[in-house]
Amino acid sequence: MKRRDFLKSVSGLAAGAALPAMPSVISPAKADARSETLLIVSEGGPNNLDIHGIGTNVPGYEVSWNCYDRLISHEMKSGPGGVPYYDRDKFKGELADDMKIDDMSVTFKLKKNAKFHDGAPVTAKDVKWSLDRAVSVGGFPTFQMSAGSLTKAEQFVVVDDHTVRVDFLKKDKLTIPDLAVIVPCIVNSELVKKHASEKDPWGLEFTKQQTAGSGAYKVTKWTAGTEVIMERNEDWVGGPLPKIKRVIWRMVPQAGNRRALLERGDADISYELPFKDFQEMKANGKLNVVSLPFSNGIQYIGMNVTKPPFDNVKVRQAIAYALPYQKIMDAVLFGLGNPMFGAKDKATEVAWPQPHKYSTDMEKAKALLAEAGYANGFETTISFDLNFAGVNEPLCVLVQESLAQLGIKTTINKVPGANWRTELNKKEMPLFTNVFSGWLDYPEYFFYWCYHGNNSVFNTMSYKSAAMDKFIDGARTAAATGDKAAYDADVKGFVDLAFADVPRIPLYQPFVNVAMQKNISGYQYWFHRRLDYRAMVKG
Repeated sequence: MKRRDFLKSVSGLAAGAALPAMPSVISPAKADARSETLLIVSEGGPNNLDIHGIGTNVPGYEVSWNCYDRLISHEMKSGPGGVPYYDRDKFKGELADDMKIDDMSVTFKLKKNAKFHDGAPVTAKDVKWSLDRAVSVGGFPTFQMSAGSLTKAEQFVVVDDHTVRVDFLKKDKLTIPDLAVIVPCIVNSELVKKHASEKDPWGLEFTKQQTAGSGAYKVTKWTAGTEVIMERNEDWVGGPLPKIKRVIWRMVPQAGNRRALLERGDADISYELPFKDFQEMKANGKLNVVSLPFSNGIQYIGMNVTKPPFDNVKVRQAIAYALPYQKIMDAVLFGLGNPMFGAKDKATEVAWPQPHKYSTDMEKAKALLAEAGYANGFETTISFDLNFAGVNEPLCVLVQESLAQLGIKTTINKVPGANWRTELNKKEMPLFTNVFSGWLDYPEYFFYWCYHGNNSVFNTMSYKSAAMDKFIDGARTAAATGDKAAYDADVKGFVDLAFADVPRIPLYQPFVNVAMQKNISGYQYWFHRRLDYRAMVKG
């Protein structure tokens, strides 16, 4: 289809659901060859371009990953079905030319030809300022750094213009991996400081609206809720220069429109489609569809344990027995997920994720609810992220129908995607569904984020237990010292306790589903589950 016909094609997709015209940047007069432009359509987009920003949502991760560099990244390996998959245990330099790990520190030599998007050189001072920023802004970024025992600005030491040292507070198996996630990205400190203020010392308002990195791409246009346009950084030295010169990422709320754009060939890649669509597209064979399980990931039903009635463990256990697990697998996922329920006779493993013992049993649920003093049920709300409505909405409807059998009346609360992380931060929603996927693929990392009494943003249930903290802290210490017996005991301990106290109820391990044209290659699975444009090629 010719570009000039694009508007005509999308305007007829569905009554009342016409899309805006593709931006002029891809008109024949201004665009390079189509092979150098990647067209992405998804349900929601970023609410912030800075991973350090307050309430940055998951689509914001994708911008940060592609537009900023980190000191190090992961090597790739062959994953399920031969799809390239990040190697949890192997690292390579990105801004760093060399990494030397000593007993209580790691020293990085920077690439001397690395430049920020404005042409300024990347120096050790920028690295220190960026890492200082990550451990100091608070909220999600600071907690993420703490997951690798990176908590103090004093840990980051400028040795010379092109050398920086990270000192360890203690031995921690997660420290090096934590330097390869999205948060410790390197920011153009001099540029951002020009836009900082006494109220905003880290320049978060400036970087919310534009990128200030040295990564493979830079944002040239962002219209919140509509589109993001990124152009290749021709001077990038963090890896081989990408084949894709321009990325146009459009927000198309209606799933039917996204599928139609793909099937017409007007879009190159889409995700966040209904699972039924993915199965049908797999079957008709006109597109390439990749389905891979989230590493260290779970979709769950969470309950706020600080507020009645969910402060009562018997109420939480009743909910766990009332959920329509198999209906969700069949009617929402169409089999594209690994079930995390019904392991009644299975011993606890030293692994995560793994299934719990609960399965749908309405009689047990009614009995437990009566024991808790709620024989006639109660009223509550169940909330979900509208950015992922294709899965979340039918899931919540099934849960609503099931809980109604216990006399529990639920009102479904649809939270706009741009506000979801902020609402999670408030920790006021009584009942909700969400996904958490640990960036570092270790059980103790998942539990540190989601169950520890430090009460991170992803401990969405506000769950606190001294026994749980002891197991999690013990596993982290045992991992650092290589005490396998202690590690195994602590992992089994925190898994068993999580399933007994059940502040959140695992439903399934989701799959990343990505549909793309046959001429797209180079897709890679990353821990953050977002697209990495740097390796992609369009024939």
